[in-house]
Amino acid sequence: MTSQDTGQAPTVTAPDPAGEHSTEPGQAQSPVQPHTEFIVTKQHRRFAEFCDAVRRDRYIGLCYGPPGVGKTLSALQYSEWKETEPAVRRFTFMHGEAPASAIAARTVFYTPKVHNTPRVVDKEVADLHNRLSWCIEETLHPDRGPTELASRGGPFAELLIVDEADRLKMPSLEALRDHHDRTGIGLILIGMPGIERRLARYPQLYSRVGFLHHYQPLTADEQTFVITRRWPHLGLDDAADFTTNEARAAILRATSGNFRLTTRLMAQIHRIMDINQLNTVTSEVVDAARESLVIGVM
Repeated sequence: MTSQDTGQAPTVTAPDPAGEHSTEPGQAQSPVQPHTEFIVTKQHRRFAEFCDAVRRDRYIGLCYGPPGVGKTLSALQYSEWKETEPAVRRFTFMHGEAPASAIAARTVFYTPKVHNTPRVVDKEVADLHNRLSWCIEETLHPDRGPTELASRGGPFAELLIVDEADRLKMPSLEALRDHHDRTGIGLILIGMPGIERRLARYPQLYSRVGFLHHYQPLTADEQTFVITRRWPHLGLDDAADFTTNEARAAILRATSGNFRLTTRLMAQIHRIMDINQLNTVTSEVVDAARESLVIGVM
């Protein structure tokens, strides 16, 4: 795409869904990738404080929020599950070693399958709970043999986070409540808005809920911080450049603080800039990227 001397905004070519548009043969795609380190926002800090409270007091906590705002990412970050899960899965007695992050977090992250039963949920949760506890205990007390380790009940694991709790029907939720009662582990259920009203109809479970947390979309300031930190090469933090400020405002309007949608939109912006051989993000680029996305209710 080239700018015209007529004063009109240049035309931006958006990628079609079939991928017919591409760079010219021999032209390299942009090698720049977004920074992948976790960016701490106010919402994540509040979520971490919520998890700390449930873990300390061993209550049941409910976390709810619209899709795409970062609930799962925050839970994975708090539990350090990307590092912890491999150690838990491969644990065997006398050969288990928990990473330092797992010892600090002492948290199990569990996502139930779409088709689940109370028996399967209870078995899978108990297995992860026990394995994490034994793995931590064996690391902290290497002198203990298998017969000297704590019995089932996982005292060295302190928190269980269950994502996608909307998938669970009441019998499966009761299995989680029973596991919480028997082991004393703190329990957090993460779901969509309305899960708190749904569970309120079951007093046996809801009476054990000690904390509620509403995970909200990013504020404009937070989203600006995330965009400029995660995609610094786009130069969207240049306060002296009206074009980039206009583009950033267009991104904020299009995504309304939804992190997942922001990530998808930025990926489309990269494609459009590659196709049109652009170096600067403009509002026209953002509009073209937005038109090629399916944006549902936020």
